[in-house]
Amino acid sequence: MRSDANIAGPMTDPVPGPRTESAGEDVSRETLPPMDDTPIGRAAQLAVEALGRAGEGLPRPEQTRIMVVANQKGGVGKTTTTVNLAASLALHGARVLVIDLDPQGNASTALGIDHHADVPSIYDVLVDSRPLSEVVQPVLDVEGLFCAPATIDLAGAEIELVSMVARESRLQRAIQAYEQPLDYILIDCPPSLGLLSVNALVAGAEVLIPIQCEYYALEGLGQLLKNVDLVRGHLNQTLHVSTILLTMYDGRTRLASQVAEEVRTHFGKEVLRTSIPRSVRISEAPSYGQTVITYDPGSSGALSYIEAAREIAFRGVAVHYEPQQHGRVGHQNNQHSMAEELQ
Repeated sequence: MRSDANIAGPMTDPVPGPRTESAGEDVSRETLPPMDDTPIGRAAQLAVEALGRAGEGLPRPEQTRIMVVANQKGGVGKTTTTVNLAASLALHGARVLVIDLDPQGNASTALGIDHHADVPSIYDVLVDSRPLSEVVQPVLDVEGLFCAPATIDLAGAEIELVSMVARESRLQRAIQAYEQPLDYILIDCPPSLGLLSVNALVAGAEVLIPIQCEYYALEGLGQLLKNVDLVRGHLNQTLHVSTILLTMYDGRTRLASQVAEEVRTHFGKEVLRTSIPRSVRISEAPSYGQTVITYDPGSSGALSYIEAAREIAFRGVAVHYEPQQHGRVGHQNNQHSMAEELQ
């Protein structure tokens, strides 16, 4: 792990921890920077509070929560959000599985999982009906975190799935047959709305949408929400958008605040209070095969993802979570009309 805490500048991550001030020769006291002091002071105080809570346990769901991380717009932080939320939840004691459905395999890379062409992967599960248990690998850096990796073979899966029976529900059946106990399954979708994403939406119950705080943030979301409605109507009645996470937030710009306000107005209570800041640490971590949670746990990015994970965990307890109706999916008459509408 590295830290640039001693490098001055507006982009420096806050240094968590109290500071000692001397009052006279014999008196010293520990204080926290007041919230109304400076942006750095406010960030430092939030960091201290978040770090203090990081070691606390989180409530575990009564049954596995399957969350689909999706947004057809690229570069919004889908993979970053998937792996860092997963690591945060696992570090709090949850058992978490990340399913990498993006042919680029970026989630596998960020978790330090080997995913060259010869590695058993989610492609084998979808196309060859290989048991999910045979492709899942443990993440060495984080106890309780597992990954079903993606290989480049997955790029051809869209075409190969077209002619298969019950092609939209192959991932769902693989998850149903997975016998290891899990608290969360997070599915990282590709930036498209093809059969891979549809498989994820059929398998999951919750949709988590990362939205970047930049111009055109809501562009393309309409089609994603339409597809969520289609899947819910034809294949998966429990599917719903449960979480919106604001990413790449830069508090120094008016645009970020305006986008955040627009998203909160549009989506309301689905939007997490925590937003994810722009952070060099978040960008650097995957190149070391790590999440930012293990790469620099004191950085603003890591602390923000820890807070977001806490919100997600407590929301799952506060809201009655409907179990997915297994065995209901797969009716042929619905699948053909679903495929036609998606096309």
